[in-house]
Amino acid sequence: GTDKRHSKDFALWKAAKPQELSWTSPWGKGRPGWHIECSTISSAVFGKQLDIHTGGIDLAFPHHENEIAQCEAYHQCEQWGNYFLHSGHLHVKGSQEKMSKSLKNYVTIKDFLKKFSSDQFRMFCLRSRYSS
Repeated sequence: GTDKRHSKDFALWKAAKPQELSWTSPWGKGRPGWHIECSTISSAVFGKQLDIHTGGIDLAFPHHENEIAQCEAYHQCEQWGNYFLHSGHLHVKGSQEKMSKSLKNYVTIKDFLKKFSSDQFRMFCLRSRYSS
């Protein structure tokens, strides 16, 4: 069961779950939807327009698309972000699993430089084309 009126709808406000941080609102006790958090922070810090917005390729849709929709509606503008730059992910050697803090399978640059030189790190970064 879903309360969506349209399949492309996304949550602006989510109902509170037990033990979850929540606030009282005109729509009931709950919390902001995931996309509202980013829209609110970027609007508070940068105002009504961004030159460049960055993030992982996994955030392009639906997260950044929803952020755009919210901010363009709130700021009443036709183009909230001038450019979106999405980066790819590093994968753990021998696996299709992406490196991430939440999975605790990442290597920090500091740890990388304990094994390899800074020139090797630069070459590692230059191995791929920006558009690949």
